[in-house]
Amino acid sequence: MIDFKYSHRGFALPILLLALAGLSGCGGGGGDAGRAEPEAQAPPTEPLGSSTIAGAIRYDGDLPALQPLSMDADPACAAKHTEAVYPEILEVDEQAGLANVLVYVVNGLPGGPYPVAEPPLIDQQGCKYTPHVAGIMVGQELEVLNSDDLLHNVHSLSEINRPFNRAMPAAIKRATFSFTDEEPAFRIKCDVHPWMSTYLGVFSHPYFAVTGPDGSFEIPGLPAGTYEIEAWHERLGTLKSPVTLLDGIAAMVELTFTRPE
Repeated sequence: MIDFKYSHRGFALPILLLALAGLSGCGGGGGDAGRAEPEAQAPPTEPLGSSTIAGAIRYDGDLPALQPLSMDADPACAAKHTEAVYPEILEVDEQAGLANVLVYVVNGLPGGPYPVAEPPLIDQQGCKYTPHVAGIMVGQELEVLNSDDLLHNVHSLSEINRPFNRAMPAAIKRATFSFTDEEPAFRIKCDVHPWMSTYLGVFSHPYFAVTGPDGSFEIPGLPAGTYEIEAWHERLGTLKSPVTLLDGIAAMVELTFTRPE
């Protein structure tokens, strides 16, 4: 309320008019207060294009002698395996195909919104994380299962997204996590069983893939154009390559990692 008790008649009226004008503005006739926010655009259900980046990632060099994982710290884990279990840090087949490489588009991306990729599901089974490498889109839900009747914990070492560290005792079979920002691949580990690791990359788009046991990968649904892809491996680093796509045609790319000196 405006108090005119100490006001001279000469300026009380302008103050009153200003107050009334302010009240009129609050009525919403010409302001933004009553304006509805635009609805978020739904992601498309169809691919943005008909072209595919496909190919293989290979390894050239001597393979280090990997020692079997020691699960003796938890006899219940060791009892789940009848054969030796080896770390998945360098899996190469007879044709030099390199598994567990995360391949993704880094330049030339089409404008969004993008179709939604199938979110990954990570399982803790046999005191191992499966899969060993995965990708997910920003805002998607990562589902982590505990198929072991054992205590595990899911501890992310992310540096951009907020880290998490959640215990999953035998009674808890499912946990979910989400990510707000893009982030290069980071490690997720189990503190209870230190040999357990998986790696996750977070993307704003669906144009990523993980190589299979033979080193092959496929990134479909891209429009024709010129792109740059990057291949990431947990021990061998990254490689990049340009690729040009024509409508409806798969462009083949082959990249080769070498053992660091």
